[in-house]
Amino acid sequence: MSYNPPRPCAKPRCPRLTTGRYCEEHQRAYRRTVDAGRPTAAQRGYGARWQRARARYLRENPFCVECRMEGRIEVATVVDHIVPHRGDPTLFWDEANWRALCRGHHDIATARYDGGFGNPRKPKPVVDDARKDTDLRRMR
Repeated sequence: MSYNPPRPCAKPRCPRLTTGRYCEEHQRAYRRTVDAGRPTAAQRGYGARWQRARARYLRENPFCVECRMEGRIEVATVVDHIVPHRGDPTLFWDEANWRALCRGHHDIATARYDGGFGNPRKPKPVVDDARKDTDLRRMR
């Protein structure tokens, strides 16, 4: 964990010190601004139908596949799209493109392919269904 000294809030003329970019007050305002331009989860395809399909998939696949490859047992809490769907409904609903992950492994995968944590956004990997698991281990 980093213990950086506090610095002034990035909001002009705000005298508060913070360890992040903004103080708590301006961080909330910044989040509201960012979230205002983002579609809701339901608008992005994660509505009631997805919640039911996700719950069923996690019941059938209760453990994180990445943790199991590492020799650990961790409860899966997220259904990940192996190949990012980026709005393609066929790819979104293709259960062969789903895998059960714990939150930590999902965050790592999302950062890798969707450009999180300053990473460049990567193109969709082309994976033959018969070799999906083997190829994904190599892509890490």
